[in-house]
Amino acid sequence: MSISSEHKPLGKQVTGSLHMLSPIVELNVGGEMYTTTLSTLKKHPGSKLAEMFTGQPKLRTDSEGRFFIDRPGTYFKYILEYLRSNQVPTQCIQDVYKEALFYDIEPLIKQLEDTPQIFGELVARKQFLARVPNYSENIELMIRIARAEAVASRQSSVIVCVVRTEEDAARCQDALNSLDMDKKSVVKFGPWKAVPSISDLLDCIQMDVEAKGYKISFQPHVTEKGFRFKSHDFFYKFLFTWW
Repeated sequence: MSISSEHKPLGKQVTGSLHMLSPIVELNVGGEMYTTTLSTLKKHPGSKLAEMFTGQPKLRTDSEGRFFIDRPGTYFKYILEYLRSNQVPTQCIQDVYKEALFYDIEPLIKQLEDTPQIFGELVARKQFLARVPNYSENIELMIRIARAEAVASRQSSVIVCVVRTEEDAARCQDALNSLDMDKKSVVKFGPWKAVPSISDLLDCIQMDVEAKGYKISFQPHVTEKGFRFKSHDFFYKFLFTWW
């Protein structure tokens, strides 16, 4: 006789109501073990973390019966510190911010966004880059060009044209056309309407490419053609080093 689905074992899925559990809760967060209380986890009722432990269980348990959350366990201790004592972390700010966003702990999110690290990234740098047309797409294009030229090479280079103003864009158009005729791939950034300079944008490009795991450097690139302006005012060579 076949066993009906209602009598099949549920494995480690929690089936009881959470209000029947002990107020002491054991957690397995990405392999890191924590012990805390239900009241701590539910301190901010509107958060995703509180919802995990409200009403019917929304989590599975590990082989030892601990509630399992599939997130980086290293940074959960900072989340708990905040829930227990309202202490805003001073270490691993960027990573803790990602976890605060995941758990949707709004007061912690707002306080982290006031820290210099997050404020500088979100309000200053990201807002600047949002004013640079196609910035993210150009970063990906640079990486594709570099990878395409990496065959049997230690380094590959990408020529980048950076123009801050419409006037600069017009001045370097002849140089761009000549480089196109030489079949050289050029990635163009700008123009933009914001205070940061060309050197600031170059630093951002290097920072964001390195954040993807690549080793790069850059230097002014002088075109071989003779132009009436200094080509290195606009052109830079980014070197990707593979080994």
